[in-house]
Amino acid sequence: MKKYLNYFIITILFFFIFEILTNSTSIISTISFSMEIWKNNIFPTLFPFFILSDLLINYGFIEIVSKYFSPLMKLFKIKSECAFIFVLSIFSGFPSNSKYTKELYDKGLINEYEATKVLLFTHFSNPLFILGTLTLFLNKRLALIILICHYLGNIIVGIIFRNYHPSINSNKINNKVELNNKSFIEILTNSIVKTIDTLLLLLGIITTFLIITTIIDSNLNLPNIIQYILNGIIEMTQGLKYVSMLNININLKAVISTFFLSFGGICIHVQVKSILKGTNIKYLPYLFARIIHGVVSSLLVLIITYL
Repeated sequence: MKKYLNYFIITILFFFIFEILTNSTSIISTISFSMEIWKNNIFPTLFPFFILSDLLINYGFIEIVSKYFSPLMKLFKIKSECAFIFVLSIFSGFPSNSKYTKELYDKGLINEYEATKVLLFTHFSNPLFILGTLTLFLNKRLALIILICHYLGNIIVGIIFRNYHPSINSNKINNKVELNNKSFIEILTNSIVKTIDTLLLLLGIITTFLIITTIIDSNLNLPNIIQYILNGIIEMTQGLKYVSMLNININLKAVISTFFLSFGGICIHVQVKSILKGTNIKYLPYLFARIIHGVVSSLLVLIITYL
């Protein structure tokens, strides 16, 4: 069976090689587009937060934020230390929640079940991305509605899964963060190296999935709305761009865009899995939660915009 699977994969790869050689102009344009996304959106928003989060962890900020956000974490029946992931993810956006989760997991501050659980309700899109990009694609009012519903959807997902592996004494700080004895320069240098490695990984994944959507679009003669929804499920940013160009009601565009944001796209899911590589943190609950998140937040937008 594995032999035939290998043959199938080889066939697909040769098909990709053929497409890249015969459709090189479109592929090069796609790669340039992915570089633009990475340069203009991902790197500027994630780089400072990744560096700062690593420094904050090393200097004991987790204990401070855990203390003040303990009641909120109690609502989700999870350890107070997870407040660090929750708060920073709101500002930096996905897939940063997976990076913060892995850092706390590696330091032994949360176990594999708590790490799996906190990922379910910390899938926040960067607020600057929503208010900036979706204001251009739709309008400011709809972008704000999408932002609120996207965030509320996360809270609802957290409440739905609150009894999934509840932490014992979830409102207490049980672990002390060991302060790093290294010099600030050494800690900063290590943080920069880790951050660059992670961001380059994200660039590679985004480029790969944009190439895949380009090849699919050039070979499948689908109606525009189906093609654009398929693109959004595979790679969120491209889907948002194309849906905004559809000749449909703008409120319906907002509903579809909200689903893309809350689901994240397969590209984001691969990024999350890549960051969590080498851990026992489970992915399938995250996938299930993203589907629920997409449906819930989209319904909220639908209700608000059609009232």
